[in-house]
Parts: sequence; C-alpha cells; structure tokens
Amino acid sequence: MNLLIPSYEPDERLIILIKQLREHGTFPIVIVDDGSGPAYRHLFSSARELGCTIITHTSNQGKGHALKSGFHYFKNKGITDGIVCADSDGQHLPRDIMKIAASLQEHTQHIVLGCRHFTGKVPLRSRFGNTATRLVYTLATGHKVVDTQTGLRGYSADMLDWLCRVPGERFEYEMNLLLEAPAAGYTFHQVSIDTVYLNHNQSSHFRPIADSTRIYAPFLKFSANSITSAAIDYLLLALIHLFSSSLLLAVLGARLASSIFNYSMNKRFVFATERKSAIHTSMTKYFTLVLLIIVLNYGLMYFFNERLGIQLLVAKLLTEGTLFLFSYWAQRKFVY
Repeated sequence: MNLLIPSYEPDERLIILIKQLREHGTFPIVIVDDGSGPAYRHLFSSARELGCTIITHTSNQGKGHALKSGFHYFKNKGITDGIVCADSDGQHLPRDIMKIAASLQEHTQHIVLGCRHFTGKVPLRSRFGNTATRLVYTLATGHKVVDTQTGLRGYSADMLDWLCRVPGERFEYEMNLLLEAPAAGYTFHQVSIDTVYLNHNQSSHFRPIADSTRIYAPFLKFSANSITSAAIDYLLLALIHLFSSSLLLAVLGARLASSIFNYSMNKRFVFATERKSAIHTSMTKYFTLVLLIIVLNYGLMYFFNERLGIQLLVAKLLTEGTLFLFSYWAQRKFVY
C-alpha cells in the first residue's frame, strides 16, 4: 500500500495518525503540504522524521491539485501497489485506512470508497451537503454512491494516468472523479467506515458556497444551457405550429435548431474536459441521441396533448422535464 495525505494547515492529529499507522507497517506515506506556511513547518518536519515523504506547495492550490501532486509523484516512482488517499484532520481512523487498503487488493480495477452512513450526531452542513451531492450524482449518472464526499478512497496503480488527467483543482476534483469514472471503465466498491466529526468539523477547509458551486458546476452549466435551449425550442415550437398547424413539423424544426445550439454550448463549456472527444465523433453520438429524444419527445407530446388533452405548451413543459435528466446522463456517459 501507498498512502497519500493532502494537508492544509494541519494540527497534531496528523502526527498522531502517522504514529498510529506506523503500528501497522512501514509502507510509504506521502504528505502534500498545500501551502500551509511557516507556522506549520514543524508538523511537517515531525512527519518527515517519522519516515514520511513531504511534497511542499509554496501557496495553497486546493485539495485536487494536492492529490494530483501526489499521484504524479507515485507515477514517476513507477509504483505497482495501490494508493489510498486519506485526510489529515483525524476523521479517518487507522483501522479504516487499512480496511480500504485490504479491500483494494481484493477489488482491482475498482475505486474503493470508504463510505460513512451519517448516523448519530453529524454536523448539519455535512449531512445536507452529502445528501445534496448524492442526489445530484444519482440523477446525473444513474449510479448510487453512499458517500460522494468521502476523502478516504483507494485506487489501483494503473489508474494514475487517468487520475492525473481528471479536471479540478479544489474540492470539485473528487466529485469529478466519481463523474468521470464510469466512462473511463472504472466501477466502485463501497466499504463502510466510521463516521467521525471532531469539534463539529471545524477543522474542515471546505467553503460551503464557493466549493459547492465548483462541485455542482457541471450540472449547473448543463441546466443553464438546457434552459436556454428549451426557451429556443419552446419559442420555435409555438411559431412553427402557429403557421403550419403541424405538430410533427413544429417538433422537428424546433428540436433541430435548439439541438445545434445545445450541442455547441455543451461541447465548449459544459463537458469540456481534458479527454475531449473529436467533433465528428461526439457530434455523431449527439445527433443520434437527438433523434432518440425527438422520438421520445414526439411520443410524450402526442400522449400528453392528443390523448390526455393537455394544452400544447403545458404538454411541452411536462415532456422536457421528463427528458432533461435522461439527456444529461446520456451526454456525460456516451457523447463527450
């Protein structure tokens, strides 16, 4: 096992954790000092004396950047054993870290997640934050993860190239890993761990507004683009139907115009990652999806409008709401 600990302005709990882990063996421990500054230098010096390798950032770059620094280090070392990532604030117990390491050996090609179950006294922001991200993740991908915000994770050594490419420099990086993993061919193995919050999680450097915005950014950008595209589609549907009285022509014309706009914006701003697909490939997949959605769109519109007698524009809203999450999931998983 190789252990990676990103750390920003730690306290004595980091040293206590290292000493406890040393009771389990002399495996490599790499700690990334993410710009903590001179006031914390003695703690990292103590960690070095305990046999840890310290990577130092001159300024705070964010948790995602710190993890990537560690992954690059292990990649350059040519390691073959798995990597376990843990936090430095005492919330990950040594026995749980070792549990993840053992599970990683049994489940190759899996990302092993140490999942808390949020029972007992859990700070409100932590309970709410994990519930929200878990819901967004499930709706966006169709996969269920018990703890989307866990920092205790295990990765196989052959994932290092991919781990270094996933976008994100701060807390959004760990959410991006979960979003990118299925398309990269990695599945999850979830292991129950203890839920530990010390002093109401006051040691956390998570910024509720700024970091939550980063975490939800892909879904928020997709939502904004979808709303704009829907407005274009909605307006054109009404205009074409007004002048032609043909529901089929209205659906086809409105969808074609709005889908061209939607593809361009999604390709450039929403799903733009370091693993960009070629335009001809993504466009083919996208418009194949568009054809499928047109069929579903017309079928649902016909059902709501013709069969149930719901007014056309109301039927349009019901149809778009039904297809929204399916479209996001399909584009992230298959198109881009």
